[in-house]
Amino acid sequence: MLTFDSTGEWFDVARRVHSPNFDARPPHCDIDLVVVHGISLPPGEFGGPHIERLFCNRLDPHAHECFGAIAHLKVSAHLLIRRDGALVQFVALSNRAWHAGESRYGDRVRCNDFSIGIELEGTDCTPYEAAQYECLGGVCGALMQRWPGISRDRIVGHCDVAPRRKTDPGPAFDWRRLKRLLAAPSL
Repeated sequence: MLTFDSTGEWFDVARRVHSPNFDARPPHCDIDLVVVHGISLPPGEFGGPHIERLFCNRLDPHAHECFGAIAHLKVSAHLLIRRDGALVQFVALSNRAWHAGESRYGDRVRCNDFSIGIELEGTDCTPYEAAQYECLGGVCGALMQRWPGISRDRIVGHCDVAPRRKTDPGPAFDWRRLKRLLAAPSL
């Protein structure tokens, strides 16, 4: 299982890249949801610095034809899991990362208030890597232990909280595989 640093805010194994795109959660707002996203920049391309630059407001709008439309966005996630399973953390877990946008889960709106956002480097139609599932399973297991309100049924896709706007992590994401990992005795 993955562990946290002494502050309980950062994963020990995560490379820290501090994003300015966060703020405080509302008072008395328990974390009880994980939102799984998929991202690649440029679309369909993996590796490279562009996701990190986007989350840190340093994406060059001229570096790719599609970047001009997104370089101005103030977005982030708590975590990014690269194709090789490497974990990058942008925002302390107790803070609100700006990942879900206009969103709803059940009868609650503003999912950023009560969720942890995890980006997987990928696309809706490209199968995710085994190393990503292993890392995601470890991360979710640690989050479930730390915040008991997070259960296997409260790990959802961006498509579930913003269905009219978003499709990620897409049909290529294997939810059954993640559920099996989370059911393993080591988690």
